[in-house]
Amino acid sequence: MNTIICGLQWGDEGKGKIVDYLTETADIVARGQGGNNAGHTVIANNKKYILHLVPSGILWGDKTCVIGNGVVMDPVGLCKEITTLEEQGIVVSPEKLLISDRAHVVLPYHRELDAAREAALGNNKIGTTKRGIGPTYADKANRCGLRLADMLCEKTARDLLAVRLENVNERLKKFDLPTFTVDQVLDEVRPAIERLRPHVTNTIPTLHKAWKEGKTILFEGAQGSFLDVDFGTYPFVTSSNTTAGGACTGSGLPPHAIQRVVGVCKAYTTRVGSGPMPTENQEISDYFHNKGMEFGATTGRPRRCGWLDTVLLRFAVMVNGVTDLAVTILDGLDERETLKICVAYDIDGERHEFPPANRDQWDKATAIYEEMPGWLEDTSKARSWDELPENAKAYLNRLSELVDAPIKYIGNGPGREQTIIV
Repeated sequence: MNTIICGLQWGDEGKGKIVDYLTETADIVARGQGGNNAGHTVIANNKKYILHLVPSGILWGDKTCVIGNGVVMDPVGLCKEITTLEEQGIVVSPEKLLISDRAHVVLPYHRELDAAREAALGNNKIGTTKRGIGPTYADKANRCGLRLADMLCEKTARDLLAVRLENVNERLKKFDLPTFTVDQVLDEVRPAIERLRPHVTNTIPTLHKAWKEGKTILFEGAQGSFLDVDFGTYPFVTSSNTTAGGACTGSGLPPHAIQRVVGVCKAYTTRVGSGPMPTENQEISDYFHNKGMEFGATTGRPRRCGWLDTVLLRFAVMVNGVTDLAVTILDGLDERETLKICVAYDIDGERHEFPPANRDQWDKATAIYEEMPGWLEDTSKARSWDELPENAKAYLNRLSELVDAPIKYIGNGPGREQTIIV
């Protein structure tokens, strides 16, 4: 059974934990979009691993990991990540990690362009990680980007960079930012490209061969559905399709190769960066931050926190075709006496059960809540549905009912063993 795992909120839903849990029965774990702006935290064997580009399957000794064509790859950042993993005792060999030769490359000037764009937007900034992801995807769409296959040939890379840098430097000069020469760019990335060369291949035939042989492929989504460039809270989104469809276009496998879509959400709502968030609550944010929780795995920024928003989840379940829900960090609500669930938005006196497209409506959206009693018990030691408090089960059942999807997995702590199968 080939499975896509996708986030149903604004990222940081705990996908890494669910991917890691499901990897035990997978042969291949693949990434199909995003870049090192994503961060997956996995606790395995009492160690904490933070992954950005490398699929979580790397933590298992017998799995093949694939970085697909839809990913934008910072070669220097990837090499640093590989080095960190190897220092932690993880083997990252060319047999274990395959990288698509069609993946676009994040280059030094992309990071400068990212920072320049954020500065120009002022108070309307998107809140990007400034890692060059947006400008790299923009180059891809504008057909002026460089792919790994281009970077493997020095002459091709030089020729393409010479043309691209004319426009890039012109834009950077307007912001009084440093400009680049071809040699500067190549000198910075060449060692990383050479280190990665043994990993680079045409990953599409590899995935198709595995599919035809009946092997199990797990697609690890990055970020969340409401950062999707089409379905998210535009323009406060990323530059790729973070929803289930992105796994197919970003890997080269067709839709009929997928049998299951696992949608991951927290038992509450969080967001990093700018943009609307109708259930945001300062008291809830302070509560989690004071517990040392909810800081971005990639940026370290404190996450904005709020009550569970089923308006978002209802829509995300639809566009992803979710077959199974995974609800994480249930234990984060253990000490809350009363819980709220947003069931709809009030916009200018009208009830909305799906998120709006209009930017002005997002600014006016007010959460309509249902209240439920908390359980005030430690759920972190539960290992089955029956061991959960009755009020916790009622909360989860109401979530499932409101979004019209069955709950299959419950995360009640960071460890692999703290995953309940329903």
